[in-house]
Amino acid sequence: MSLTQYDSIWLGADVATLRGGRYDIIKDGAIAVRGDRLAWVGPRGNLPPCPGAAIHDFGGGVITPGLIDCHTHLVFGGDRSREFEQRLNGVSYAEIAAGGGGILSTVNATRAASEDQLLAMAEARLAMLLADGVTCIEIKSGYGLTLESEIKMLRVARRIAQTHLVQVKTTLLAAHAVPPEYAGRADEYVTLICERWIPAVAALGLADAVDGFCEHLAFSPDQIARVFDAARAAGLPVKLHAEQLSSLGGGALAARYGALSADHLEYATAGDALAMAQAGTVAVLLPGACYLLRETQLPPVALFRQHGVPMALASDSNPGTSPACSLRLMLNMGCTLFRLTPEEALAGVTINAARALGLASTLGTLDVGKMADFVHWPVAHPAELAYWLGGQLASTVVYRGQRR
Repeated sequence: MSLTQYDSIWLGADVATLRGGRYDIIKDGAIAVRGDRLAWVGPRGNLPPCPGAAIHDFGGGVITPGLIDCHTHLVFGGDRSREFEQRLNGVSYAEIAAGGGGILSTVNATRAASEDQLLAMAEARLAMLLADGVTCIEIKSGYGLTLESEIKMLRVARRIAQTHLVQVKTTLLAAHAVPPEYAGRADEYVTLICERWIPAVAALGLADAVDGFCEHLAFSPDQIARVFDAARAAGLPVKLHAEQLSSLGGGALAARYGALSADHLEYATAGDALAMAQAGTVAVLLPGACYLLRETQLPPVALFRQHGVPMALASDSNPGTSPACSLRLMLNMGCTLFRLTPEEALAGVTINAARALGLASTLGTLDVGKMADFVHWPVAHPAELAYWLGGQLASTVVYRGQRR
């Protein structure tokens, strides 16, 4: 009988592989790891002899892929709890922004903070997400709105990846809001982003993608198209905050540029859904923002299902509209607010979140050759991950084959 060399074996639990976006449960499964990769996945009874491997027996529970938070604004200064109070007293998001609050209040605090201060604040938020089983996270800039401050934010995100056991994808979101220095001159600001900022950030290797906010209180579809053209010229993929507060055709715009994802999408139309399906653009749903803003307009989940648009879920962790640091809570919100099934929700923070970051070849399912990122949960069935409201489960997180 041939012997197989593995570094570690993880068994004694059901394995939810999430292949094809389904639970795809292997009862009494086993996972073998070699280096930082999955080397074998299957029923425990079929596991080949593997002398010398470290054996980890969980004695029950469920193993899933590591969770992926594919849309966050984790690096920022200050807080906006006062605005939360204002909204509860009837002041709208747009009114707050017009009064100098909203994104611009965070811009001022972020500009004033040092890189080390921003890192310390982001690490505190990150710790809560990591405790929820997150092994990969996307972090956007967008609260600096000067080249120096945007670079500062992206450097903080890169430092997080260097000092914590989590994969970080960074996104340049300079087209988040018009900075006060360019009030009334949005086109000039977009020109600056396109001609100077995107090439500079790309040359420094600080961004993995480019994003924008396509909305009446931010940037028009034509302005976003210019940003996307510049991103394409720099060799960077694109993402888009689209259709959150109104219907501007942002989903279709994102699809036209082959965007990795279009995010929010409360006002997306059948045309947006069809275009996204044809382009393979992921719909990233953000229930935390919908909940906090008490929105009644919900993303058209039925249209996305009808057209076969992959749906991801994310925390949208940010200071103004989704101060969320629990991705598992987003699973529940995705089910209760948006009517996703628990299976769709779990696929939304694994395989479809990986697609939204361009990482489907290495993350998101438990398949041989992918990164050995997985989580053991003390539950009887994966649906429990969406069932419990908050709190922490005593999970075991394995990142790159090592217990975190």
